[in-house]
Amino acid sequence: MTTIGIIGAGHIGSALAEAFAGLGYDVVIANSRGPETLAGLVARLGPHVTASTATGAAEAADVAVVTVPLKALKDVPAAPLAGKLVLDTNNYYFERDGRIEALDRGETTTSQLVQAHLRESTVVKAFNQIRAEEILTTGSPAGTPDRRALGTAGDDDAAVAFVTDLYDRLGFDTVSAGPLSESWRLERDRPAYVTRQNAEELRANLAIANRLP
Repeated sequence: MTTIGIIGAGHIGSALAEAFAGLGYDVVIANSRGPETLAGLVARLGPHVTASTATGAAEAADVAVVTVPLKALKDVPAAPLAGKLVLDTNNYYFERDGRIEALDRGETTTSQLVQAHLRESTVVKAFNQIRAEEILTTGSPAGTPDRRALGTAGDDDAAVAFVTDLYDRLGFDTVSAGPLSESWRLERDRPAYVTRQNAEELRANLAIANRLP
């Protein structure tokens, strides 16, 4: 059974832990305050979910999710994630993260920053343009008319395929924005961000996005 390590136990991380456990994955989740602070979450989500440190979650993971504030990216352990697929949920909130000039100038993307930090991992964008509570409530079976679509972006075809399958199992269609360099199209203040849209609408919103919103 695949183990998913989740580094970051905020709203998105906690919702993903519940969603993945519901699919039958084993989940190891971590936050910055220590595994003992996650006892209530673990108890609520059941035996498929355990808590650890960030290093422990990274070491246990077959696939990892990095869902920490961008300002905390340096604290994500890189060595135990080498050679692994990493799903990046990040968005840039300068009010929280401080100003990052390369992002302000449109010279890079949050996912490219994650990839630069995790140089030996394969990073793919996922779950960054949906509200946490909607991960568990807005999915529907394949073929449902007007099924909600979520976006991804990545430089590795197998990574994008993994996210596509995962989205489908959770009840969502998938639209790729292209490589990591185009992942800005999915981020904050763009038309695709936290908007309920079907695949056709998502493709249109990605196409009309401005690099500097």
